[in-house]
Amino acid sequence: MTSKKERLEAVIVKDVADRIPVALWRHFPVDDQDPRTLSDAIIGYQERYDYDFVKVTPASSFCLRDWGVEDAWLGNIEGTRTYTNRVVQDERDWENLAVLDPEKGHLGNQLACLELLRPSLGEGTPIVQTIFNPLSQAKNLAGEGVLFEHLNRSPEKVKHALDIITRSTVAFIEAAIQRGIDGIFFAVQHASYRYFDESGYLEFGENFDLQVLEAAGELWLNILHLHGGSLLFDVAERYPVAVVNWHDRESEIDLLHGSERVRGAVCGGIRRETMALGTPVEVLNEIHDAQAMMSAGGWILGTGCVTDIIAPEANYAAVRDATNFA
Repeated sequence: MTSKKERLEAVIVKDVADRIPVALWRHFPVDDQDPRTLSDAIIGYQERYDYDFVKVTPASSFCLRDWGVEDAWLGNIEGTRTYTNRVVQDERDWENLAVLDPEKGHLGNQLACLELLRPSLGEGTPIVQTIFNPLSQAKNLAGEGVLFEHLNRSPEKVKHALDIITRSTVAFIEAAIQRGIDGIFFAVQHASYRYFDESGYLEFGENFDLQVLEAAGELWLNILHLHGGSLLFDVAERYPVAVVNWHDRESEIDLLHGSERVRGAVCGGIRRETMALGTPVEVLNEIHDAQAMMSAGGWILGTGCVTDIIAPEANYAAVRDATNFA
């Protein structure tokens, strides 16, 4: 029997596996506030669907709370929390950040979650920890409007903070590797012409992103997620990752053309809105369309981003039926 790792390794080298690898991931609101309840929720979800890898999806604040941010669960259908207190208002606030100890506080809680997941899921199930890139973390520390105002007015202060954020992120990844993860899910939110041109993203994004990816370089299942539209897709060609995931159904770059540009596998095929609001027939139609497009292999079936927590069971069942799960 083909293992999950063997199946994924086949598509990473753009081969055809015994079946299409599949992974849908989601948030677990409220459960994500404690390492035990988050691990229990993830384990239960994986036991139900048996995906080819497990993406660990904590609240985006897990890496920021030790700097003082606050957030609350207000019912967003994505399962995300709303920030209620930012720690950067004034440009000088960027200078107050210090490198965090990953073994303490909320970062330590996330490591504790990984410690619970590894023995429960077993060595046969790859585990991928979500990591927000430094610029995304800076956005959540300040809010998007404040971040870009400060990038224009005091870029050196922001770059100093991005260096601190990068060093904290690298330390967390090094600690997570010791807990047995197989990769990181590297979430990049601003590699887009809506925010930067190529030189601007190089200065404030890519230079820091590559330091984070270097820290994860020994892992075999690093996944790049490019969020949003109008993508600076060239970064997907340059970044040393095994898989690239983006909003392929809403993007000008579809799965096939994306696959032609990246060195590893691509992940997508289902519109997030279809999983949440569509019918099983609509889900199947998108899967069959992606299958026809990607008949040569090199593809993992998934959504372009998280699956909304309101997605009906019938749509999850349609995904399993379409991919011939054993």
